[in-house]
Amino acid sequence: MNGYVIFRDPHHIFIYLVGDVAFVFIEVLLVTLIIHQVLSEREKRAMLKKLNMVIGAFFNEVGTELLRFFSAFDANNEKISRHLIIDDNCSPEHFAQIRKFIENHDCKIDSTIGELEGLQKFLVNNRSFLLRLLENPNLLEHEAFTELLWAVSHLAEELSHRATVNDLPAKDYEHLTGDIKRAYQLLVREWLSHMEHLKQEYPYLFSLSVRTNPFNKEASVEFK
Repeated sequence: MNGYVIFRDPHHIFIYLVGDVAFVFIEVLLVTLIIHQVLSEREKRAMLKKLNMVIGAFFNEVGTELLRFFSAFDANNEKISRHLIIDDNCSPEHFAQIRKFIENHDCKIDSTIGELEGLQKFLVNNRSFLLRLLENPNLLEHEAFTELLWAVSHLAEELSHRATVNDLPAKDYEHLTGDIKRAYQLLVREWLSHMEHLKQEYPYLFSLSVRTNPFNKEASVEFK
């Protein structure tokens, strides 16, 4: 009203009024989108944190010991072990080099040369733990880790359906060799990613993981 008294131009006053009202809606839309983005990023970070906690629990309870079992079936174990001696000096570039080596590493898995009976007992005893992990909805956001769990769970099922793993037919050992190789390759990759995550986010947990490195024969939980 004051504008009309001063300018006496209802046409332009109406145009500016409509423009101001329209811009209010644009402002509200932009603010809403920004808030939604911020909340989405916060939820994503919270979900990834929970997921990394699940992965940490997996390696504490099952994964690290599985690496010890699996590596005994690998005729090329000495070769890969040399590249997986990780310490505080490992940089992101170093982790990238190790990851590249792992991708090209040829695992010579033979299910007849390792502790197959010990692996059978270990996996059967931990089947319920693996199943609980698979029920975790957060895992849907981590395809690689989910694939690893399925591979390990399948191996556990194969072994649990055999009363004994001694004197099996050659075809059985060949099939178990393929299952172990699949799970081992996925496990090594996920272990490396987990170690890199710990080094970046949780140095004290990384220190313990270095001192219990299943690929390092000289590793000791006690400080030297």
